[in-house]
Amino acid sequence: MDAFYASVEQRDNPSYRGKPLVVGGSPNQRGVVAAASYEARKFGIHSAMPSVTAFAKCPGLIFVRPRFDVYREISTSIHAIFKRYTDLVEGVALDEAYLDVTENRQNILYASTIARHIKTAIFQETQLTATAGVSINKFLAKMASGQNKPNGLTVILPEQAIAFVEQLPIEKFHGIGEVTAAKLHSLGIHSGADLKKRTLSELIHHFGKAGQYYYKIARAEDDRPVEANRVRKSIGAETSFARDLSDISQMLQELEQIA
Repeated sequence: MDAFYASVEQRDNPSYRGKPLVVGGSPNQRGVVAAASYEARKFGIHSAMPSVTAFAKCPGLIFVRPRFDVYREISTSIHAIFKRYTDLVEGVALDEAYLDVTENRQNILYASTIARHIKTAIFQETQLTATAGVSINKFLAKMASGQNKPNGLTVILPEQAIAFVEQLPIEKFHGIGEVTAAKLHSLGIHSGADLKKRTLSELIHHFGKAGQYYYKIARAEDDRPVEANRVRKSIGAETSFARDLSDISQMLQELEQIA
C-alpha cells in the first residue's frame, strides 16, 4: 500500500489532502513518525524519524494520531481481495504482503494481469492505491515493488533478473540496512555486481549466516516460499516518555504496563 496510514487519513479527512502529513506522535512528546504522506516525503521525512526532526524539516507539517483499528479493518478487506486469487498470502505488515499466484483461483496466465486486477479492486473498494512488484521470487518481487511508487506496477522477467540485481546499489537491497551497507562499502562492495564477485566463504566470514543470503540474492536467487501460516516469532510493545525516567520503581511500574 502507498503511504498506507497517511493515505487513509487523507482519504477520510479532505482537509488533509495534498498537504504534508505524518501519522505518529507529537513532536512535543518525543513522538515518532509511523507513516509520511508523499507530500511530507518531499521534505525528506520518513517513517521511524523522530517527530521533532520531521517538524524541523517542515514547520507546516500536520501530525495525526494513528487509528490502528481502522488500518486493521482496511487491511483485512484488502486480504479478502487477495484471497479471490490465491490462498498463498503471506502478510508482512498491515500494508504489505507476498502472494504466490503460480496456481491461482481464476486460472489467469500472467501474474502481472492478476496484479492489475488486484490494484483496481483495492482502489474501487477502498479508494486507496497500491504498488505491485511481480517477479520469480520474493526478493525480486519486493525490489520491483519499490521501483515505481505510488500506484505503480513493475515486472522483473526471468531474463532481466541478473542484470537488474547487478545494477542495484547495495543500500537498496531488501535485507541490507545502513550498518551492513556501510560495512559492505568498506569492503569495496557498492553494487549487486560487486557483491556477486565475492565468494560464499568470504561473505560468511564477514557476515555470518547472512552471508549465504547475500551470496544468493547477488545471483537473483531466493528459494524462500510464500508462507500463508507463518508462525509469529516475536511480539513487541513500547512507550515514549516526554521526560526520561530515572527512578527504578517508576521504570518497573511502566515496564509492567508495557509487558
